[in-house]
Amino acid sequence: MADKSNLLSSAHLTRRAVLRGGLAASLAAALPKRVAALPWNISRGRPAPADRKFSSPAIEEVIARVKKQIPDPVLAKMFERCFPNTLDTTVFPGTYDGHPDTFVITGDIDAMWQRDSSAQVHPYLSYAKQDARLARLLQGVVRRQVRNILIDPYANAFMRGPSDPPLSWAVHDRTDMKPGVGERKWEVDSLCYTIRLAHGYWQATGDTSPFDAQWKDAAQAIVRTFRQQQRLAGHGPYSFQRLTTNPLDTVPLGGYGNPARPVGMIFSMFRPSDDCCTYPLFVPANLFAIRALTELQELASEVSVHRLANDCETLLRTVRPAVQQYARVQHQSFGEIWSYEVDGYGNHNFMDDAGAPSLLSLPYLGCCDVQDPLYQRTRKFVLSKANPYFFEGSAAKGVGSPHAGLGYIWPMAIIMRALTSTDDREIVQCVQWLRDTTAGTDFMHESFDENNPAKFTRAWFAWANTLFGELILQLANSKPALLRQIS
Repeated sequence: MADKSNLLSSAHLTRRAVLRGGLAASLAAALPKRVAALPWNISRGRPAPADRKFSSPAIEEVIARVKKQIPDPVLAKMFERCFPNTLDTTVFPGTYDGHPDTFVITGDIDAMWQRDSSAQVHPYLSYAKQDARLARLLQGVVRRQVRNILIDPYANAFMRGPSDPPLSWAVHDRTDMKPGVGERKWEVDSLCYTIRLAHGYWQATGDTSPFDAQWKDAAQAIVRTFRQQQRLAGHGPYSFQRLTTNPLDTVPLGGYGNPARPVGMIFSMFRPSDDCCTYPLFVPANLFAIRALTELQELASEVSVHRLANDCETLLRTVRPAVQQYARVQHQSFGEIWSYEVDGYGNHNFMDDAGAPSLLSLPYLGCCDVQDPLYQRTRKFVLSKANPYFFEGSAAKGVGSPHAGLGYIWPMAIIMRALTSTDDREIVQCVQWLRDTTAGTDFMHESFDENNPAKFTRAWFAWANTLFGELILQLANSKPALLRQIS
């Protein structure tokens, strides 16, 4: 998730500004200079057709079909605006060395996060076979991510080209910055998401053309990096420090993180929120890594890279049992649940964060079955006051993050709650909360005040927008009656 720790106060809108109708001007004035200005008049909804970065007839067809299934006009408008937001505003398709190349920004920050870009385009995979141009764009994201990994598998964000300076807040970081890197926060999930997208692209299209020699080198780099960060033979090559007053924005103890036993789990210095881990054995990312390595093994076998497939299996034999042994913890009220972070010494962190991978998101990412008893106990913990980052206000109830501060609920977590729910009433309630907390914009935000949605962070956050669209699309396809219950 893009780093925007200073946006909380500067990007808030007053309810009065929203009601005055000066929304676009208010947003532009509120955003710090380091954040990209909105490239369209957000108060009018989607950009005009001529101003959209990419248009897919298949996606437009979906929008028209699903809108007809939504009686509530506000909800229908939100779907129309949110689902195509990544394509409308954040993709830059092109060509590199004769192959598709697609740069994807997060929205309000002009850089490409490996995680965000994967998640932003993932809901479009199902329509790639219907639209050759869309398939080419998605292949371009896969190929661009491969090039990013070959620049530096430890980096979380990248610039458009090697001559572009890093993000302004990363210029003086004490780490091994490479040309083209925007920020170098080591997050296990960055590499997991790239595997998820590559595997999803292959599954959706049957096309193996992106999985060439360059992809094989990048895939080997992923496995090598995971193995290095098991830290079975020392710290490994990565360290990171930042001169900052925010302790979540840097890594303690010389940039190598708080102590943890090398038990076979993969060390992560940062969470998906781009906040530093308290204990570096970050459980959701390790569970995601197990899923990703399984998918990478399958893809490697498909393209006959048998050594890579064997390397994945070897790594899985150490990561999988280590997670089972060290990441399951007894909670006094909920029984055995997944911890958020552990250190292998017996210390653990009972919390969940809105950024995915999270404990809440595990079934969505394919890490477990939604009915799994261990997950269900963990889910009950996450959605309770026992989780210090679960907030209940007059506007909504939901999971937040230290990244945005106390009392700020993340729409992404409400969406994820609905996507992982088996309770129709819970799903309807989540959709109603999402509908009623956009502060009149009809777009998702990063977070909003539990009592006043007019106070929010990030007016242009494409991942959350597309994820909301994915939720509504899933309901339209599997539980259309629920959409008719929204009032």
